[in-house]
Amino acid sequence: MDLTLFKWTREPKKHSIADGVLEIVTEPHTDLWQNTYYHFCNDNAPLLLMETEEKFFSFTVKADFRASGHRFDQCGVAVYLDGKNWLKAAVEYETEKFGHLGSVVTNDGYSDWATAEIDASIREIWYRLSRREDDFCVECSFDGIAFHQMRICHLKKAAGRIAFGVYACSPEDSSFAAKFSEFDLSECKWKAHVGQPPDPKN
Repeated sequence: MDLTLFKWTREPKKHSIADGVLEIVTEPHTDLWQNTYYHFCNDNAPLLLMETEEKFFSFTVKADFRASGHRFDQCGVAVYLDGKNWLKAAVEYETEKFGHLGSVVTNDGYSDWATAEIDASIREIWYRLSRREDDFCVECSFDGIAFHQMRICHLKKAAGRIAFGVYACSPEDSSFAAKFSEFDLSECKWKAHVGQPPDPKN
């Protein structure tokens, strides 16, 4: 992919792009979260995004976070519409033993968080983000070949032009270098549903 097509939302102080590899050095107290449970709103994480009106596509990227070692440090993929409507998926560092592979969907200013624990020795993951109109599928892979479904979700305000790409942040008092590579944009690899028909409309 041509990374010059991507634009910053909150450009970080330290970053570089060379030979198709993006490095972001996170700044302390940066995050994406809205309201739910914690009752606070953080919308200051840097994102490198590409805009599109294409309604069917898949975006794949490799994220390397082996330099992370502080709770909640994270880097991954995102669809960002505005501060109250977005989707992100990433590994969040938790302890020396495990991290949280998860996703957050935020609609109208309220976030959820779905996670699964993974071994802390895993420090690189491929993500594949697919769009079918205003519905999205996020998958992950540990080898860049076999992808596994993480999340299917809906963004209420994603019917038209959207922005998608990568992000990295450190919600607590920490910083680390996140690296992204193997950027790829392709036809939608999330196939249309074939199976049980929908309920008849009344």
